[in-house]
Amino acid sequence: MNPALRRVVLIVALLNLGYFGIEFAVALAIGSVSLFADSIDFLEDASVNLLILLAFGWSLRSRSRVGMALALILLVPGLATLWTAWQKFNMPVPPQPVALTQAGLGALAVNLSCAYMLAAYRHHGGSLTKAAFLSARNDAFANIAIIAAGLVTAFLWRSAWPDLMVGLGIAALNADAAR
Repeated sequence: MNPALRRVVLIVALLNLGYFGIEFAVALAIGSVSLFADSIDFLEDASVNLLILLAFGWSLRSRSRVGMALALILLVPGLATLWTAWQKFNMPVPPQPVALTQAGLGALAVNLSCAYMLAAYRHHGGSLTKAAFLSARNDAFANIAIIAAGLVTAFLWRSAWPDLMVGLGIAALNADAAR
């Protein structure tokens, strides 16, 4: 593996792991389903990027086995997201919209930074590197939805529904990624 690519993948993994902690803490503090779901996605992305670092020297069979184990591990947080959504559905208190929007903006900055760093290697680093780039780029769209949910909650509809709908959408994307 190219040493520069190895460094970029490590930075991307650490950024994702770090923002997982931040977003998870904010999600718990304000009761946000969308931030909880997105924090799980950051954990998934950190795991995938660490797997990319470790797996470059492994056989295809070994990488496949680790990938399947990772998918199973990621189902547990996905189920936790569904439980959080169910609780929000039963007690529909809207999350604090400013914190929701700010956390979404931070997530967008992290994902765009990761996509930018990986963009130089997306055609030369193999399918795993291309997948990491596409994941970071696509996650930015989920972050825009979180920001929109925060703004809608703040200015148009003081309800738990914008956050709940975005959170369930992100959970569905995470479940599809675990496949």
